Amino acid sequence: MGHTHTTDGSGPTNGPDFTGGDPTDSSDSTGRPAAVSGPSSLPGSVPAAGGRSADGHRPIDDQVSDYLQHLVVERGLSDNTVVAYRRDLAKYAQFLADRGVDDLAGTTSPDVAEFARDLAERGLAPSSVTRTVVAVRNLHKFALVQGWVSDDVAKTVAPASPAKRLPKALSIAEVEALLASCDTSTVEGLRDRALLELLYGTGARISEVCQLDVDDLRGVRADPSSGLRLIGKGNKERVVPLGHYALEAVEAWLVRGRPAWADRGAATPALLLNSRGSRLSRQSSWAIMQRAARSAGVTTHMSAHSLRHSYATHLLDGGADVRVVQELLGHASVTTTQIYTMVTAEHLREVYRSSHPRAVSRPPTEN
Repeated sequence: MGHTHTTDGSGPTNGPDFTGGDPTDSSDSTGRPAAVSGPSSLPGSVPAAGGRSADGHRPIDDQVSDYLQHLVVERGLSDNTVVAYRRDLAKYAQFLADRGVDDLAGTTSPDVAEFARDLAERGLAPSSVTRTVVAVRNLHKFALVQGWVSDDVAKTVAPASPAKRLPKALSIAEVEALLASCDTSTVEGLRDRALLELLYGTGARISEVCQLDVDDLRGVRADPSSGLRLIGKGNKERVVPLGHYALEAVEAWLVRGRPAWADRGAATPALLLNSRGSRLSRQSSWAIMQRAARSAGVTTHMSAHSLRHSYATHLLDGGADVRVVQELLGHASVTTTQIYTMVTAEHLREVYRSSHPRAVSRPPTEN
């Protein structure tokens, strides 16, 4: 991931928070989390290493596994977020193993600081370094509360603040070219058009669109004013308007496209399918976006969130209130949404500099 992941949570807010989201706790009377069976089946989980030995030693893989269970069961984080934590903490566990440390109780502040420096020296993006260090800090915070360690050795290791990058939005003309590039005389083109219209028309994340089922559209197809229900990070629901163009593209796909592929695989309720009749994946959706951009001659750098960024930016350009955009995007904090106001402000400055007669550089004064 190129950016820090969000750690939205759900549940009661009466205990410690180990992810940066809303606090929650469901520990038993001993202060330890309630036992959860089957850690290896959890998304992003690490296989348990056999629990605590007779001498009280607890392998780090086991500690990480318990922490990931906490994120899934008690915090209710999304699969993608937990997988990111697993990947980041696997790097940390390997780093400690290379130094002969296999228990969090044996780590020191210099170990954590050296790990952070090692990440930076690998040439990773600052945002990736920050995300990984935050995951490590949260693991150590959890370990302290669980009684596995006597001190939080990671609390003094602060991740470097990554430079705030403005999200890159496509122009309205580029979005229109992107959408028009889909050949709707083909099944593939109908599917691609429905995908792109949904992404731009709702501001949804790719994962949110890919997990839609046909039945999720039943209400909005019958009554367009009812909106479309999306399930976002942390399983948080929101309802967003579905415009005429997006709804029309979805109808065309459902009537003329989806039936041709639905019989190619096992029956699935998924709205968007691949050519094998299975649910369309996030990776395939991203490839569709890239292919459409090439076909449309779009030169602006594309990311998986380009249409989401464009949705937000164009709403703000059109006068939408930032808090309304926050709700539409499903941001937990308006601070996250406010970065888009920086984009529109920069756009206004560019228009002013290029259009206003008093904005040009002052001619040199003759002596």
